Amino acid sequence: MSTSCFDREDEAFIVLVNHEDQYSIWPHWKAVPGGWTAVEGVRGDKKTALAYVESHWTDMRPRSLRDWMQQQQDKESAQATERAAG
Repeated sequence: MSTSCFDREDEAFIVLVNHEDQYSIWPHWKAVPGGWTAVEGVRGDKKTALAYVESHWTDMRPRSLRDWMQQQQDKESAQATERAAG
């Protein structure tokens, strides 16, 4: 039985990020899939790659959701300001 390259502790990995600021680790020798970009200068064993992801991917929400939530908060703040001034 073969072990997946993702399960191997001795594999060299790179870190990928997509347009939603979501992260993944990826075997260094595999082609980077569409929609993902390799993080410059990050390559190492699985533990190193996962440590990078853990320290940089601190908000699991996709960027589009974070942006939408911020827009809603901004609208609510503007409405509250209008009510207070009105």
